[in-house]
Amino acid sequence: MRMSFHRIAYEALEVCNAVDLDAIEAAIALTDLTPGALALDIGCGNASVSIRLAERFGLSVEAVEIDPAIIDLARDRVVSAGLDGRVILRKGASPEVLAISSPYDLIVALGVIEPTGPGVRAPRAMLEGLRAHLSPGGWLLWGDLVWLDEPPGPLRQLVELNNLYTDHDGWRAAADAAGFEVVSAALSTQARWDRYGDTMQAAVYAWLDANPTHPDAPAIAGRAHQLKLMFDFGRGVMGFGLYLLRNPD
Repeated sequence: MRMSFHRIAYEALEVCNAVDLDAIEAAIALTDLTPGALALDIGCGNASVSIRLAERFGLSVEAVEIDPAIIDLARDRVVSAGLDGRVILRKGASPEVLAISSPYDLIVALGVIEPTGPGVRAPRAMLEGLRAHLSPGGWLLWGDLVWLDEPPGPLRQLVELNNLYTDHDGWRAAADAAGFEVVSAALSTQARWDRYGDTMQAAVYAWLDANPTHPDAPAIAGRAHQLKLMFDFGRGVMGFGLYLLRNPD
């Protein structure tokens, strides 16, 4: 099997981002969603969020993931949870799914890259693009990196190779400018952020120790080193925000 840093790391994580599953559940509990409502989980990772949406709230979930190794992990967990058929896994990029699907009652997008299409990378533009695929009164649970302080130039360049980021107030302002009502907004603690990075690193280095001759080991080691530097230099500068946004139209 082809392996990657994230395939290994996501197997060790509860949620594939620096946020607790309980925090996600608490945010969804603030909505008016009822069993059977249609949800899309973009970049579903290990499917833990999709599974919780189906189990706890009775939602009908479409989960999209572009990485074939990761979607295999997600599929195993969905089947083990007995939710095959209630959580529909789709392999591919989220813009492809959004282009052919009906409006959603809920979109979950946690730590996603260009969720509405190539080149759409600014906070307001990404949020506007997702709002266009929500039903009237629908919800977006958005989570992403937050700058806690102005980052050094090289760190910003490294981190923003895919998406652009802002601070906590900036995300709320972007949501407001995109036409959303901000219902809740919270930052993960530093301890939660540290645990996220430490868990990934520990899982990946343990795998490297056990699989030194695997053909993907050099690339995984290189990615692990890159991310370790990012977490080390970004401590106190980088965080994770979770935002529950309502489409009023």
